[in-house]
Amino acid sequence: MNKKIQSALISVFYKDGLEPIVKELSRLGITIYSTGGTQKFIEDLGIPVVPVEQLTTYPSILGGRVKTLHPSVFGGILGRRDLESDIQEMTEYKIPEIDLVIVDLYPFEETLAAANSPSFGGGQGEAEKLIIEKIDIGGPSMIRAAAKNFKDVVVIAAKKDYAGLEELLKTQNGETSIEQRKSFAAKAFEIVAHYDVAISNYFNGNSGAYFLQSVNSPKAMRYGENPHQSGTFYGNLEELFNQLNGKELSYNNLVDVDAAVQLIAEFNLLSSGEGRGEAVFAIIKHTNVCGVAARAAVSDAWKDALAGDPESAFGGVLVTNGTVDEATANAINEIFFEVLIAPAFDEAALNILKSKKNRILLQLKGDGLKPGVQNKSVLNGVLIQEQDRGNYTEWKEAGGRETTAAEKADLEFANIIGKHLKSNAIALVKDKQLVGKGAGQTSRVDALRHAIEKAKQFGFDLKGAVLASDAFFPFNDCIQIGHQAGIEAFIQPGGSIRDKDSIEYAQQNNLAMVITGMRHFKH
Repeated sequence: MNKKIQSALISVFYKDGLEPIVKELSRLGITIYSTGGTQKFIEDLGIPVVPVEQLTTYPSILGGRVKTLHPSVFGGILGRRDLESDIQEMTEYKIPEIDLVIVDLYPFEETLAAANSPSFGGGQGEAEKLIIEKIDIGGPSMIRAAAKNFKDVVVIAAKKDYAGLEELLKTQNGETSIEQRKSFAAKAFEIVAHYDVAISNYFNGNSGAYFLQSVNSPKAMRYGENPHQSGTFYGNLEELFNQLNGKELSYNNLVDVDAAVQLIAEFNLLSSGEGRGEAVFAIIKHTNVCGVAARAAVSDAWKDALAGDPESAFGGVLVTNGTVDEATANAINEIFFEVLIAPAFDEAALNILKSKKNRILLQLKGDGLKPGVQNKSVLNGVLIQEQDRGNYTEWKEAGGRETTAAEKADLEFANIIGKHLKSNAIALVKDKQLVGKGAGQTSRVDALRHAIEKAKQFGFDLKGAVLASDAFFPFNDCIQIGHQAGIEAFIQPGGSIRDKDSIEYAQQNNLAMVITGMRHFKH
């Protein structure tokens, strides 16, 4: 049902883009109510405006914290025009109908970013005070009220919708359809949801439910996981990357890029002295690591990461924590890949890598993703969990001998890789190079057999290699199979009622075994 706008309430923080709307409302003879700075802005345009204080008979109080929280305002927004009792009460209490609400929200996220920036001059107490004052109360309340009463009220909750409103005012002379009002209401609730989650995240000190945090800026994918599926991304990639070349990231690209960034962040945090400062290069395929190595030079790390499984590397996502130089770029340029992620690229390297226009090059900002929570849709709901942080809660030497310094470095390296492979997962590492892996198997023994076969396929000698498992060994069969293949050091979380079987085999055969106390299932 079409309704004509007779009155509007406007109260916005940002005034840019508002002038054409106000002029169009004035042209249509629509009564405008407003507050504070917005009221002055409208008055300066020479357009009549009714102060909200005239409705409420109260001034703005408590330093501006209370301006619109009054029955005369909310009654005008929420009053049902087709309900006789509402009409009678509005008449009795002299509450005017408000048909259009244009309200934005205090810039909470912008203020938070400014207060957390190195250039902020105040202390922690001053920063918190500034942030808290940008938690809007009246704005979300008016937006929700107007959106709830979309049968009678139009709500505009962001300046990006000004153009759409202006067009409706011009072409429909102030009339709107129920479908249009409902569409604006849906956008309004998304904006308020985003705002509330951002505030909740601030108080919780983490990144929160990200699927809501960016819900007001969806980006349509060309398609989802497969061409017959639609896909949408909610988020802000510009916070994480500068895209230097290539086509738009696809749904599958984003899934693999996430896995790549999560993995490289782990190696950046690796605390062992020997592993620190080395360049790490990794190749991701369908979210699993298929090649990774740590070396003094980025080009050497790339060469050995590729050697781990050159077959699977085709069409993969590449990531490094070092600067991609000309030598590395020339080597990488010889294979087909979808995405390359690095914190920096030499100019000569960029010239080489940009030779293919669709090749996606991403410059990672900072350390990439920050620890927070992860969301996964299941059944008719969403699972939210804390991100899997850390690699072990203890380092318990439980085998027949202590690990050597070289083995310890390889075990730490392998343990990270095992954490980022789909369960059941086994990672075989030798000299900080992934030489075999088994991922996503229904049996841990199958995962190990697959890892050994992969190592043999590409000519690796497993003598002196180490083995990492994402979860405990329920029997000693994996230890036996690994030992027979030449592996002499193992790392696993422990926790099986039959841990003793694996530990005794390691002790009897003079094998090193580390118990971490931290499982890393990944589904």
